[in-house]
Amino acid sequence: MNLSTVRFAAGIVLAWLLVAASASARTDPVFIEDMTSPEVRAAIASGRNVAIYYAGSTEQNGPHMATGKHNAVARHVAGRIARTLGNALVYPVMPFAPTGDAAARTGHMAFPGSVSVSEATFGAVAREVSQSAIAAGFRWVFLMGDHGGGQEALARVAAELDREWKPKGVRVFHVPDLYFGTEKSVGTYLESRGLVAGAHAGLPDTSELMHVDRSGRMLRRDRTVPGDGSNGVDGDPRKSTASMGKAFVRFKVDNAVRQIRGLMSAPH
Repeated sequence: MNLSTVRFAAGIVLAWLLVAASASARTDPVFIEDMTSPEVRAAIASGRNVAIYYAGSTEQNGPHMATGKHNAVARHVAGRIARTLGNALVYPVMPFAPTGDAAARTGHMAFPGSVSVSEATFGAVAREVSQSAIAAGFRWVFLMGDHGGGQEALARVAAELDREWKPKGVRVFHVPDLYFGTEKSVGTYLESRGLVAGAHAGLPDTSELMHVDRSGRMLRRDRTVPGDGSNGVDGDPRKSTASMGKAFVRFKVDNAVRQIRGLMSAPH
């Protein structure tokens, strides 16, 4: 067999693998919004009885990142968590969170483009989406958030729903390790390299978006500047890299999956 024949055969095999991967992605989705109702019903009946509710946020992220940073990261991470678990589906990302007082323009609400909802509204949405998941037939519902604001509301809603539904064979849990566990993991990672995280729109946030948004559509590389107390950045994102973002996203996935599996396997 000559070299050109080998190359031709290799090309055919590669093309077939790409087609197969594409077909698999189409036939095995994890995002409910991409599925039909009969497909969701069939997935649950086949054993995919875990529902993931993941909250993002729409908020200012300095001059270099779009306001939808959390939402882009949330969808990416939620999909990876579901595929890693193997028996989960993902509800649409909640794009709003408590980010400040709109009337007083505090917190992120001092910057145009930010959106804030109250703790009560945030919790009510989580509650009612969870109830929708239970009505659909999911036996496990896990609530998590990519934004610091609202974590207590998610924990409260999960505990209240779990008390209500546990006697009926349905469990609802908050997954705090996704956020707080990852904060610790990222802090250790950066400290070992002599780098500082920053509290908002700094190195971790920017690196994660670099990894998730490969097109660069949500990033303004020429406007990446350190925080100055007034530009919405806390920290210095200039040393951010997609490779660090890949590691940070992996922390989120690993921490969430580990906690979810622990909750599912614990005696109840």
